Amino acid sequence: MEVQGKVKMIGETQTFGSNGFRKREIVVTTEEQYPQHIMVEFVQDKCDLLNTFQVGQDVKISINLRGREWVNPQGETKYFNSIQGWRIESLQPAAPTSAATPPPPADAFEPATDFSEEEHDDLPF
Repeated sequence: MEVQGKVKMIGETQTFGSNGFRKREIVVTTEEQYPQHIMVEFVQDKCDLLNTFQVGQDVKISINLRGREWVNPQGETKYFNSIQGWRIESLQPAAPTSAATPPPPADAFEPATDFSEEEHDDLPF
């Protein structure tokens, strides 16, 4: 599944517990009739994928929906959902590189000056 939109917020990487579990959240605002603010979390080594993105950038995030069950101390069963990102890509067009076709020489667009008005022109107009 995928989520597309404009980056509204990128959180700092958070570390939990003695095992070093890492999580980083990003909020993307969808561009539809009723825009939605979708929070996507990236975990462990995927946290670093967000380093090159900025607020305001248009992105596409590949996601997995995760659900889990938890029984609280009173014996009640609770269910939780999360949206986990595993890939993110920019939807902005890439900036042109300097290795593109070089501009034509400056003299390529100057009018010819080496002609004589006495030369016969065989053009019909």
